[in-house]
Amino acid sequence: MFRKLILALLLISSLSASSLKVAVASNVRFAFKEIATAYEKKTGVKIITIVSSSGKLTAQIEHGAEFDLFLSANMKYPIYLSSKQLAATKPKVYAYGRLVLWSTNKKVDISLNALKDKVVRKIAIPNPKLAPYGVQAIRVLEKHNIKDEVSSKIVWGESISQTTKYIYSRAADIGITAKSVVLSPRLKGVGRWIELDEKDYRPIAQGIVILKYGYENNKKLSVDFYDFIFSSEGRKILIKYGYKIDE
Repeated sequence: MFRKLILALLLISSLSASSLKVAVASNVRFAFKEIATAYEKKTGVKIITIVSSSGKLTAQIEHGAEFDLFLSANMKYPIYLSSKQLAATKPKVYAYGRLVLWSTNKKVDISLNALKDKVVRKIAIPNPKLAPYGVQAIRVLEKHNIKDEVSSKIVWGESISQTTKYIYSRAADIGITAKSVVLSPRLKGVGRWIELDEKDYRPIAQGIVILKYGYENNKKLSVDFYDFIFSSEGRKILIKYGYKIDE
C-alpha cells in the first residue's frame, strides 16, 4: 500500500513538472496558442491555457489560482500583482496591441462615421472596467466626438473574446476588437475590417510576469517558457498576429 502511495506521488510530481498553467488575456489567445504549440513541439512540455479578461484573471490569481505565468492585456494588472507580492518577476512588455473596427454584416459601412448610421443598431466594445482594449476603444470614440451619440448602441463584452463573438455572430452590427483576432486562422478573411489610427489611441502595452506560484513550484519550466516568448521564434509569431514589438 505504501509503495503504491509513493508511486502515485511520484506520478503527480512528474506531471506537474512537465506542464505549465498560463493565464492568458483574451486578445492574445490565438497568438499564444501558436507560441504554446511551438514550445510543446520543441520541449514536450504541456502548456495549459486559461483564457479570460485580464481583470478576471487577476482576481483569480489574488484568490489563490495556481497559475505559473500571466500574459495580461496591459501593464496595469501585472504591476498590481507585483505590488501584492504575487509576481516573481518585474512586469515586462511582451507586445503592443492594436485596434480594428470589424463587421460581418455586409450592409454596414466600415468606418467610424458609419457608427452613427441608423443601420448600425448595436456596437460591440470590450468593457473598459474589465478589458484594457475597451479603455482605448472608448478613447477612439472620444477622439472623434462620437461617444455620446453612439453610447445607447454599445453592447459591452466582458473580454475581447466575448466582444468578438458578438461581432462574429452578428449579435452586434459592428465592433472594435483586437487586430490579432481578425488575423487569427479561424477568422482571417471573415467579414471586413479596418485598422484604427494609432494617433487616436495608445497601442496597448501588454505585460507578462512569472507568478509567485510558478516561481516557487515550477521555476525552471516557467523561466524557460518565459524566455521562449521573448525569443526570435516567439516574437515572429506575435508580429504575425499584428502586434508591435520593441526592437
